[in-house]
Amino acid sequence: MGSPGPGPGPGSAGSGSAGSGPAGSGSAGFGTSGADAGGDRVAAIDLRLAGLAVATWLAALAGLHLTVGETTLLAAVAAGAAGLGGLHLAGVLGRPAGPVRRYGWIAVAVLIGVVCGATATAARLSVRDSGPVRALVEERAVVTAELVVRDDPRPVRGVAGRPATLLVPAELTWFTGPDGRRVATPARVLVLATDPAWRGLLPGQRLTAEGRLAAPRGGDLTAAVLSAAGPPVPHGAAPSAQRAAGSLRAGLQRACLPLPDEQGGLLPGLVVGDTSRLPPTVEEDFLATGMTHLNAVSGSNVAIVVGAVLLLARWARAGPWLAAGLCGLALVGFVILVRPSPSVVRAATMGAIGLAALAAGRPRAALPALSAGVAVLVLVDPELAGDAGFALSVLATGGLLLLAPRWRDGLRRRGVPAGLAEALAVPAAAQLACAPVVAGISGTVSLVAVPANLLAVPAIAPATVLGVLAAAVSPVWPAGAEFVAWLASWPAWWLVMVARHGARLPAGTLPWPGGVPGALLLAGLTVALLVATRHPVVRRLVAVVVVAVVAGTLPVRLAAPGWPPAGWVVAACAVGQGDTVVLPVAAGRAVVVDAGPDPGAADGCLRRLGVREVALLVVSHFHVDHTGGVAGVFRGRPVGAVLTPQWSEPAAGRELVLAEAAAHSVDVVAGAAGWRYREGGVEFTVIGPPRPLRGTRSDPNNNSLMLLATVSGVRILLAGDAETEEQRALLDGTSPGGLRAEVLKVAHHGSAYQDPAFLDAVRPVVALVPVGTGNTYGHPNPAVLGRLARGGARVLRTDTEGDVAAVLGRAGLGVATRGTPPGRQR
Repeated sequence: MGSPGPGPGPGSAGSGSAGSGPAGSGSAGFGTSGADAGGDRVAAIDLRLAGLAVATWLAALAGLHLTVGETTLLAAVAAGAAGLGGLHLAGVLGRPAGPVRRYGWIAVAVLIGVVCGATATAARLSVRDSGPVRALVEERAVVTAELVVRDDPRPVRGVAGRPATLLVPAELTWFTGPDGRRVATPARVLVLATDPAWRGLLPGQRLTAEGRLAAPRGGDLTAAVLSAAGPPVPHGAAPSAQRAAGSLRAGLQRACLPLPDEQGGLLPGLVVGDTSRLPPTVEEDFLATGMTHLNAVSGSNVAIVVGAVLLLARWARAGPWLAAGLCGLALVGFVILVRPSPSVVRAATMGAIGLAALAAGRPRAALPALSAGVAVLVLVDPELAGDAGFALSVLATGGLLLLAPRWRDGLRRRGVPAGLAEALAVPAAAQLACAPVVAGISGTVSLVAVPANLLAVPAIAPATVLGVLAAAVSPVWPAGAEFVAWLASWPAWWLVMVARHGARLPAGTLPWPGGVPGALLLAGLTVALLVATRHPVVRRLVAVVVVAVVAGTLPVRLAAPGWPPAGWVVAACAVGQGDTVVLPVAAGRAVVVDAGPDPGAADGCLRRLGVREVALLVVSHFHVDHTGGVAGVFRGRPVGAVLTPQWSEPAAGRELVLAEAAAHSVDVVAGAAGWRYREGGVEFTVIGPPRPLRGTRSDPNNNSLMLLATVSGVRILLAGDAETEEQRALLDGTSPGGLRAEVLKVAHHGSAYQDPAFLDAVRPVVALVPVGTGNTYGHPNPAVLGRLARGGARVLRTDTEGDVAAVLGRAGLGVATRGTPPGRQR
């Protein structure tokens, strides 16, 4: 970020310091008109257009969740209020008092913004909810549609074992319904496709597809979801600019293939927003540390690329207008490279604001330009009002313009060196501004976001510039592109390490209400705090309270986090619709049985339990709800070995486990009945299946490994997903009392396929039911839970009680729960 001064600094062109904060696309220098000799004086901020822009944005956001009629009514009411207010301020309806007149026009501007935002959104909603499309959506009709692709196809994560599903945003040109009548309508649709031919489509490409219509989720301008029945039929090639961009992006991906998965997946995300190869665990770490803005194209990318061009122009002694022209060409080229998607248009607008300020020599004009840019973008595409990336970029820019200059100069007045003051103020201001949106997305408030972003700053610019260079040379010099990508992988590695270690810090995040309500709540508290701290007494009081809270609560959270509970012998984690069960071997070391459906959830489970080493990973069977999270178990932990069933289906789950084990050079053993294991306080025997079971309702489930374990003298039966057939086979070959256990991990998420005699033979004191919130399978079955309860078992469900554990204490066997889990579902 350039320092304020008479001449435009490098930060002006890119509207921010390279990677200065979340979606950092503004420069603190834009909020100043200059500085005195000490650099301490900050000029007044021009907020004349800010109220109109915010009102336009919020009105459009509200309209996305309302009907056409309700949005139109909102616009009409605001228009009437604005008209009456304008007449009153003009003296037609009486002469207003001084203070009313002073602030009245601001209120009128806000009302005009509501009128503009609601009107623009209502017009687009009328197209979205047009009669022909809505009628066919309600019928779930099969249609033939001509589409124009709007953005790159994106694969859906977490679908191991099933055909890969692609999400393809598109614009509907016309469609033919079941009656054969062609209807022309410019509505937006989201295509769900599994055919590989959809993967190579480019934005701007025109095609025809057949599929079934379904209702969208709402909250945006998508009129329908089209489940494509087969491959698309292209009509000509994509625009030449998109083909060139596609070639460069594909070249960058090829150049990153030799790199490790984490760096190779992150680098395309840093450069062009392509996160198709980004491991889910890295994505979750970036979210936990407030660095998620780096995974998408933002104004900081524009700042870095354009700033590099500006430095070269100045080195060549180019004048301000020539430098601005060269930066403009770089901006256009960068937009073509990363695609003109909504997030890229937003980032380019932020960069254009900086260029305009540079050319005009008026950095103070950046904030009004930002406000105007926000209003125009929302009016052109009201769907941006609900886009998290748009919110992050705008809020970060606003924070850098409004807060960073004052914080920087305040630190300098207190003796902090200029460079350090700016390095502290920029990420802190950007993170404070973005915190409400990040909290709404993640359901947490990160306490490590500011230091993590501060540590990330030195690596962002080298990684981005080298990544852009690798993409640029890839068509003509593939080997050179691979070398440049290798160079870029080192700063990318640093970013991965910062996110990983930041996410693992104890008490690094605090729970917070998710979604729009949580974001608005934190935004309101932030604004109130900023206003209140303008008074010195309140500022000192807030500082004292913050220090007291941190000093009082942080040691408690570090010393006694409350989980895992003392004396725990088995824990079942809330990982969604799947299983992850943990048996403690020693401090920080455990046996893990199944990995659940999601790597991030499995990793989080083991972090909460303090598991740093996995003595043995047991995979009961290869369904995705037991294997999909296997990468999370391996994440940053040594794994001694992997035990799998002899039944090898489904193949996709087996390949997932074998690939992860091979990547970490871990042995895989196929176990059968009688296989034994003992280490530390854990010993178990594989008791099922007694023989391969074929021709059952679900062969993979009925060939699940069943373990009878003993931990600190407590017998624990882990039943996998065994159904009636395997349970009966065990009963037939086991002596009376051989299945007795104090703790039962109920089979198959408590499904109805349980043998009553099997449950009676186990006769548990504690029954653990790993199950996902709101699942569509009817799990767990009420009759099964009722039978367990009548038999004297305390039934614990992860969908209602979060992580659950059986605990051995002085009074005998007890239970502990960690709290209601997030609404994960598979």
